[in-house]
Amino acid sequence: MAHGAGGKLSSELLKEIILPAFNNEILNELHDGAKIGRIAMTTDSYVVRPIFFRGGDIGKLSICGTVNDLAVTGAVPKYISVGVILEEGFDFDELKKIVNSMAKAAKEADVKIVTGDTTVVGRGQADGIFINTAGVGEIIDGVDISAKKICAGMKILISGTIGDHATTILSERHGLELPENIKSDCAPLNKMIFEMLSVEPKIAMLRDATRGGIAAVLNEIAQSANVGILIDEEKIPVREEVRGVCDILGFDALELANEGKIIAVVPENSCDKVLSVMKKNIYGIDAAEIGSVVKNSAGKVGLKTQIGAIRIVDMPAGELVPRIC
Repeated sequence: MAHGAGGKLSSELLKEIILPAFNNEILNELHDGAKIGRIAMTTDSYVVRPIFFRGGDIGKLSICGTVNDLAVTGAVPKYISVGVILEEGFDFDELKKIVNSMAKAAKEADVKIVTGDTTVVGRGQADGIFINTAGVGEIIDGVDISAKKICAGMKILISGTIGDHATTILSERHGLELPENIKSDCAPLNKMIFEMLSVEPKIAMLRDATRGGIAAVLNEIAQSANVGILIDEEKIPVREEVRGVCDILGFDALELANEGKIIAVVPENSCDKVLSVMKKNIYGIDAAEIGSVVKNSAGKVGLKTQIGAIRIVDMPAGELVPRIC
């Protein structure tokens, strides 16, 4: 299970088994989606438990996740395929809710679900429903999202509060009582990202901070670009309720999964205008500048703590929260 958690073991699985077998220059970019000329493509599988949760469900999650993975490559999402694996006995009414949720999310993101497949397996051979998607989009002219574009002095932006999705899933699994404002952040971010790229086409990197949270994403960026990253604990937006759950259960909010948050690495001189655009969007109201790319400590992520010390933020290891998305 830990190999699917988006942290250190996931990275080792890719580097030791997957990449040697499929080695090519497109795959080796290791972005959330592949860029093939001016076309972007992505694929993902969704196995969240529970399948319905506050703020969304497995259907909404699958569409938003696909849309966001395309958008962070610098593309306008266009088309999605959907493969559904159903376990014998799955309730038709629940399936209708999931399908309608997917349709609603696709309409908001302005994408079309154009092909798919439905497979039914025997009772006990799945866990209700699994969904696989693939998405295709068109790269925006003049945009080139790549770790190679990152350099010292660039600013790190995040589109809002972290850990909301994982906290919601945890609370529903374990019967924790949380305020109504704590719900999954599952949302399509493509229109906000398009607005960001419209005011600053030279954004160097965009990443969807899902499994492994911002700790995993920032480590991947630092290692891919061979740069150091320093973030400020006081600037990172975290809801007090999420912070409280982390304190009780021993989690680090930096490692908690999100389903509607992006990390952006932007030129220093355009940080304010990009941040302003994000804050005008409903999904970026709590956006913040949380750190910078630095010259030293290449491949490392540091966190300036509230007491002024600096600690290393490692790539998450082990199984933090399984079946989160």
